[in-house]
Amino acid sequence: MKMLKNSLMIMGLLGALSLSPVLAEGEAKINVNTASETQLATLTGIGPKKAQAIIDFREKYGNFNHVEDLDNVPGIGEKTIEKNRSNISLENPE
Repeated sequence: MKMLKNSLMIMGLLGALSLSPVLAEGEAKINVNTASETQLATLTGIGPKKAQAIIDFREKYGNFNHVEDLDNVPGIGEKTIEKNRSNISLENPE
């Protein structure tokens, strides 16, 4: 019984990990100048609060011109930027 319980727990954890909103290699980059909160939250280390902080900053100060500009957003630091650099785009909307 204990073995079955442990197996079910491991399967549940694996299932939860497979549903995590993390970008897989080859997926489209997230444009931080147009992305929604949900889209931004797929970036590593970015949850709903940090995603909203990015949107708030973008609305107040305008579009990001360099990935490093994200360092000006409260709660976003160099480590988070580096983890996501390859998944971020900066295309400006027309």
